[in-house]
Amino acid sequence: MKKKYLLALIVTAGCSFPQLFCQINPDILKQRGWVSYSEFGAKGDGKSDDIGAIAATHEFANKHNLKVKADKNATYYIGGRKMTVDIQTDTDFSNATFIIDDTSVEDRTADIFSVNSVKQSFKPAMSSPLKKSQERVDIALPGPSLITVTNSNVKRYIRFGPNQNNGSSQTDIFIVDKNGVVDKNTPIIWDFDQITDMTVLPIDETILTISGGRFITIANREESKYNYYSRGIHVRRSNVIIDGLEHRVTGEGEHGAPYGGFISISNSTHVTVKNTLMTGHKVYRTIGSAGVPVSMGTYDISITRALNITFKNCSQTNDINDPDYWGIMGSNYCKNIVYDNCTFSRFDAHMGVANATIRNSTLGHQGINAIGCGTFTLENSTIYGTNLVNLRSDYGSTWEGEFFIRNCRFVPRGLKSGNVSLISGYNSGQHDFGYTCYMPSKITIENLQIDDSAHPEGYRGPAIFANFNKEKSSEGYVEKYPFITTKTVVLKNVSTASGLPIRISDNGFMFKDVVVVK
Repeated sequence: MKKKYLLALIVTAGCSFPQLFCQINPDILKQRGWVSYSEFGAKGDGKSDDIGAIAATHEFANKHNLKVKADKNATYYIGGRKMTVDIQTDTDFSNATFIIDDTSVEDRTADIFSVNSVKQSFKPAMSSPLKKSQERVDIALPGPSLITVTNSNVKRYIRFGPNQNNGSSQTDIFIVDKNGVVDKNTPIIWDFDQITDMTVLPIDETILTISGGRFITIANREESKYNYYSRGIHVRRSNVIIDGLEHRVTGEGEHGAPYGGFISISNSTHVTVKNTLMTGHKVYRTIGSAGVPVSMGTYDISITRALNITFKNCSQTNDINDPDYWGIMGSNYCKNIVYDNCTFSRFDAHMGVANATIRNSTLGHQGINAIGCGTFTLENSTIYGTNLVNLRSDYGSTWEGEFFIRNCRFVPRGLKSGNVSLISGYNSGQHDFGYTCYMPSKITIENLQIDDSAHPEGYRGPAIFANFNKEKSSEGYVEKYPFITTKTVVLKNVSTASGLPIRISDNGFMFKDVVVVK
C-alpha cells in the first residue's frame, strides 16, 4: 500500500523526491487523511539522518491539515544539524524509535520538535495599569486568549545563594475570555503600575494529540558549564495531549552540559502529559555565580509561563531515590500544575507557581520544592525527600496562601542526622527578593504517617517547621525585610513510627505565635 501511494504521488507530481514536496497534488493524501515519514524520504534505518524528511513530512501535513504517522518499527536517526520540526497536526509516533545524537550539534538551543499554534500572537495597544486580582482587561480580542504581560522596570525573584542574580522582570500570564474577563483560576498575581510588553496568543480550541514514540538521547559531552541543551519536544500551543511517549538517556560520562527539558511546555494552557516515561539526567557540578561549586540543575521536564498543566500516570526510568540523578522537573511562572499518579524524583517550582496539586504520587530524593501563592494540595502520596515540603530558600521560602496535606506517608531522607521537619526553608529577613515573603498562612495536615523508625539516639521527634533562621532567637533580632510566618497549623491524626510526638520547631521563638490546633 505504501509503494502504491508513493508511486501515485510521484506520477501526479511529475518530479523526483527533492522536488516532490513543492509540486505535489495533495488530493490523494487528503482522501487517506495522513502521511508518513518514509513517503517523504525517511530511511528509518537508524543510521541515515532523517531530520530533513521528518521536517518535510510535517510541513506538508501542516499545509493540508493531515495527521502524521511514523512508520512502525522504524528507527530514525537525528544528528546535530540545526533544524526544528514544526508540528501543527495530530502525530502518532507509534512504536518507532528516534535516536537524538547530541555529541556534536550546530545549535544546542534548537528544539527537535516544536508543537505550534496555527493562531498568531500579537501585540495589542498597551492597556492601562493592571492590579492584582483585577477581574477584566480592556483589550479587543478575537476569542479566548493567553495574555503575557511584563514590567521590565520591576525586578522579582532576586535570587539568593550560590546561584545569586539580580532578579527577573516582573512577568505574569493569565487567561481571558473574548470579553477580556480574567479566568478566576489564573488570576493576575502582581500589580503592574507600568506595562513594558504585552503579548496576546489566541487559544486553540481543538485538541492536538501526540502519541507513542521511543526517544533515546545520546548525551552531550561538553564541559560541565551552564550551557543548557534543548534538544527535545517543545509545546507552544494550548490544548495538547502527549500520550504514551518514552524518553531514555544514554552516553552520560564524567562531564557534560545540563539539559533544559526533553519535554518543555511554555506559553500554553491545558497541556496533559500521560502514560509517559521520562529519565533523570546525571548531576554535574560547576562554579556558580557566587564563585563556589554548585550542582547544576538538569531536567527532563521544563514548564515556563504555562497554565493548567497535568502529568498523569507518568514515571521515570531511573531510581527516584538515586542522588546521582537530578530532580526530573523544574518550572517558572506557572499556574495550576498537577501531578496525578506519578512516580518522579521531584516536584519543583523555581520562580513561583500559583496553585499546585500532587495526588496519588510517589516523590523521591529531591522531594517537593516550591515557592508561590494560592493553594498547595498534597494528598494520597508518599514523599521520600529530606522534608515533606521544602520552601526554596534561594527565592525567600515564600508561599502566600494555604497548604492542605491529606492521607500521606513521609519517609525522611537523611534521618540519621536526627533533624526531621515537615516544612523547611530559610529566610534571614536581610535579603530583598523583590517581594514580601510569606509562609503559608494556614497549614492543614490530616492522616499523615511519618516513618522515622530508623532514628538515631537522642532523636527528639519530628518538627512541623525547620529552623528557618537560627539568628532570630530573640526580640533583638531585626529583619530588614520581614518574613511573615504561619498563623495556624491544624493537625489531625499525625502519627510517627518512633512514637515520639510532633514538635513545633527547634526555633521556638520564631514560631511562638503559631497556633497549633490538634
